[in-house]
Amino acid sequence: MKVAALKKPGGLDNIAILERDRPEPGPGELLVKLAASSLNYHDFVVALGGIPTGDGRILMSDGAGEVVELGEGVSGWKPGDTALSAFFPNWQDGEGTTERRAGVPGDHADGFAAEYVAMPANAFTRAPKGYSMAEAATLPCAALTAWRALFAVTTTKPGDIVLVQGSGGVSIFALQFAKAAGATVIATSSSGEKLDRLEDLGADHLINYKETPEWGKAALQWTGGRGVDTVVEVGGPGTLEQSIQAARSGGHIGLIGVLTGTSGEVPTALFMMKNLVLTGITVGSQADQRDMIEAIEANGIKPVIDSHYPLEKLAEAFAHQASQRHFGKIVLDIPG
Repeated sequence: MKVAALKKPGGLDNIAILERDRPEPGPGELLVKLAASSLNYHDFVVALGGIPTGDGRILMSDGAGEVVELGEGVSGWKPGDTALSAFFPNWQDGEGTTERRAGVPGDHADGFAAEYVAMPANAFTRAPKGYSMAEAATLPCAALTAWRALFAVTTTKPGDIVLVQGSGGVSIFALQFAKAAGATVIATSSSGEKLDRLEDLGADHLINYKETPEWGKAALQWTGGRGVDTVVEVGGPGTLEQSIQAARSGGHIGLIGVLTGTSGEVPTALFMMKNLVLTGITVGSQADQRDMIEAIEANGIKPVIDSHYPLEKLAEAFAHQASQRHFGKIVLDIPG
């Protein structure tokens, strides 16, 4: 079977398309014929060598495919079912301990840039009804991260105000989930074209952060000085100050991304004065994923897919991701 594997020391030029033996399912495992994966910032960092992996690691943390064979002792699955991967195969429910967050596919273990995988049955959930394989493959990392930021570590409800940053997968899913919950959404971007598309998806107020560098104060002003209930913070230290400016007293900031770096200054006095809650978000549990899938089905939410690339062109897909021209999710199609 074909796989896309990363040779040391990493870098897009070191992604190789290789032939590997098709795996066999062991006790408690599913053999899944993969049809799609999708690109996340985490995968990009792994591909660049920013997260050390073993030589020849099969890339990609997201995967969706058809169950073709059951290992001994597996119940609750049958051949022909659609299996959707979990970012944390060992985190079933409860608190995300270090042990439960081990074994990330494409990072700690071989991932889903392959024609087949054999993995424990409890490392998968079902996919939403009516979803294509490509649509399902967009969910395990980006969508679940957005879901947890809005509904697992806080409770977004009708009438709340949510601020999302940019037009990547997490931010667009957060916009869709927040609108489904009856919230008002403020969206930021540096592109007028992307802001128009965010408005088409339901964003209630738009801020071009290139034209308005003090966008946090602008968001605060738009709310009449009240501030926003939740900020889905994907930028990190370069945007956190503005997120704190935008938040209401007692508001919540879900810290998800480090697109602007991994450390920086924080206006601690303003943070304390507002009595804010800052929560680090690292995707979520399989229980969270099942809750999210039920909500997706109940509200008819569909992912926004920017483009498709074949397995053999994974490096080109990452280059497109790095260009930041995409809007929504980039899908990797896995033929077989």
